[in-house]
Amino acid sequence: MFMGIPEDREMLLSKLTGEGRLRSENIIEAFREVPRESFIREGDVLNAYGDYPLQIGCGQTISAPHMVATMTELLKPRKTDKILEIGTGSGYQAAILSGLVESIISIELEPDLVLIAKKNLENAGCSNVTVLSGDGSVGFQNHAPYDKILVTCATPEIFQSWKDQLREGGFIVAPVGGFYHQDLILATKTENGFIEERHGACVFVPLRRETI
Repeated sequence: MFMGIPEDREMLLSKLTGEGRLRSENIIEAFREVPRESFIREGDVLNAYGDYPLQIGCGQTISAPHMVATMTELLKPRKTDKILEIGTGSGYQAAILSGLVESIISIELEPDLVLIAKKNLENAGCSNVTVLSGDGSVGFQNHAPYDKILVTCATPEIFQSWKDQLREGGFIVAPVGGFYHQDLILATKTENGFIEERHGACVFVPLRRETI
């Protein structure tokens, strides 16, 4: 392992806290404890703590740390939370959440990434994360209702399946929009429907769905 990585990690944490991206002590500690270098390709290890996305294969990326921080803070993770994640990728976002919540069901369409994420999460000791292969747009009804849903890929809409699988009072964090531009949406489920808040522009790789 590159000897500069612990220092790089602390420099990144200092940057994200200084920018107000990271605010909660428990989330800051999760970022400190989870090694991003364990969730990227070996050839990118020197870039592990750069604040930008990195390719992880299958046309997918690991999100920039500032975006992981922003989405995690918006999710307001609690120890009792049951989370549904759409888009596992290499498993980094799930690993960040692992020590902050009760359990995570994470769905990934790409079979190769399912295997990679399972290995990464196992190596990181994240025993409360279950990675499933499938179409994330339909969610996973078997473990519903979820307290919160996190979507880590660009989606054209907040699908009804996600809304149905969320408990009242829970919320969905998702980048919603087209191929080149999305708005980061926080959608809260109330007895009268959903209330949406916008939290800035972003760019994610698109959600992939099963084709018939």
